[in-house]
Amino acid sequence: MKTWDKGTNINPEAERFTVGKDRELDMLLAPWDVIGSIAHVKMLEAVHLLCKDESDRLVSELKEIYRIIEKSMPEEGRPVSPAFRIEEGVEDIHSQLEKMLTEKLGETGRKVHTGRSRNDQVLADIQLFIRHELKIIADRMMDLFNLLIKLSEEYKEFFLPGYTHLQVAMSSSFGIWFGAYAEALTDDMIILQSAYRFVNQNPLGSAAGYGTSLPINRLYTTRLLAFDDLRYNVLNAQLSRGKLERITAHALASVCATLGRLATDICLFSSQNFGFISLPDDMTTGSSIMPHKKNPDVPELIRAKCNRIQALPNDISMVTINLPSGYHRDFQVLKELLFPALRDVQELLHMMEMTVGSLEINKNIDENDLYRYATSVDQVNRMVMDGIPFREAYRIIAASIIKGEYRAGKRSQHTHEGSMGNLCNKEISNKMKKLYESIDYKAVEKAFKKLLGK
Repeated sequence: MKTWDKGTNINPEAERFTVGKDRELDMLLAPWDVIGSIAHVKMLEAVHLLCKDESDRLVSELKEIYRIIEKSMPEEGRPVSPAFRIEEGVEDIHSQLEKMLTEKLGETGRKVHTGRSRNDQVLADIQLFIRHELKIIADRMMDLFNLLIKLSEEYKEFFLPGYTHLQVAMSSSFGIWFGAYAEALTDDMIILQSAYRFVNQNPLGSAAGYGTSLPINRLYTTRLLAFDDLRYNVLNAQLSRGKLERITAHALASVCATLGRLATDICLFSSQNFGFISLPDDMTTGSSIMPHKKNPDVPELIRAKCNRIQALPNDISMVTINLPSGYHRDFQVLKELLFPALRDVQELLHMMEMTVGSLEINKNIDENDLYRYATSVDQVNRMVMDGIPFREAYRIIAASIIKGEYRAGKRSQHTHEGSMGNLCNKEISNKMKKLYESIDYKAVEKAFKKLLGK
C-alpha cells in the first residue's frame, strides 16, 4: 500500500530504491506518527471536518495501535518483538497506519489524511522523535556531569601535572581535570538546548509546503503536541528540512567533541608511561599474544565513534547544500544519517559514565621526580609576591633549571575562581541546573499523556 497510489504500477527496482531504509527507520517514528495523528484528528473535529463520532472512532483505534506499538518498543524505542511491523508491500509508517485504520474503520479510516501531506506528516514525526531523543541525551549528560562534579570534589587535593604541547607545564589537580569536563558539558548543553528549541516548532498543517485550502487550525495542534510555537510560513516548514537535522547534528558533534577528548585523556593517562589513572580489569580487554596487556578498548571505541559523529554535520550539509525550495526526496537520506547517531550518542554518554566511574586514581603522582618542574611557575610567583619583577624572577628560575640547580618547591595555594583552591563546582552545577531546567520537559510528557488518555 502507498498513500500516493493512483492505480498504476511502479518498476519493482525503482520501488526498492526509493523506499530505501524507510521501513526499518520508520519503526522509530511509529509512536510519533500515532501521536501526531491523534492531534491531527482532534483538530479536524474542532474545525468540523470530522464529526465527533468519526473523531472518537479514529482516536480510539489510534490509541489501540499505540498500545500495540508499545509492546514492540522498550523504554528507549528499540524494537524487541513483532507485535507491530510495517507489512510487506507497505511503503512506510504513514501507509501502514492508514491501512490499519481503514481495515478497522472503513472509509472513516481514510479520512485521517485530510488536510495534510506525507511531507508535513513525516516532518512532524521526525521533530517529535528528535525532541524525545534530545531529552534522553540531556538526561544522560546530567548523569555524567553529576559524576564528574562528584569526583572533582573528591579528588580536588590530589596532584595531577598540567601539560601544554604534551610537555609538563604547571601544577594542576584531578579536581580541575574532572571539573573541566563537567563544565565542558554545560557548553554542550547550551548547544543541545538550542537544537531542542529549533526542533520544537510545529510544522503540521504545512502540507507539501504550500498549505491547504481546508480551514484547518494549526495553532490547535501546536498546543496539543506541546510545541513551543508554530513554524508559521508553510514553505519555511519544508525549508527547515536539512537545517533541523544539521543543527541537531551540530549539537551531537559538540557532545562528542567533549567525550572524544576525555576518552583520549583516559587512554593517555592510563598508559604505563603516565600512570595517573588505571582501569579495572572488567573495563579492559587483553591481548591474544601478550599476557600482560590491559587494553582501554572502551575509551578507544568511544573516541572513534565520537570522531565519526563529529563529521555528521558536514555529511548532512552535503546532502542538502544545493537544493531549491520545496520538498525533495533527498531528505529521506537524512534519516539514515541522523537517527543512528542520536542513539549512538546516548550509548556513548552511558559508556563514558561507566568508564569514568570505574577509574582508579594515583594519589602519589607528586612523589615522582619527573614532575619537579611543575612548580617552577609557583616559585616565580612567590618571588613576584616578594616584590621582584616577573621577568627578572622568570630569568632567575630559568637559570637555576639550566644549571641543574633547581629544587622543586611546594605547590602554592591558588585562590582565584576556577583554580585548584577554588574550583567553583557549586557555581558550575548551578549553571548546568539552569540550562537543563530552561526546557519544560514535563509539559511534553503531560500533553502526550492527555492525548493518549493515560
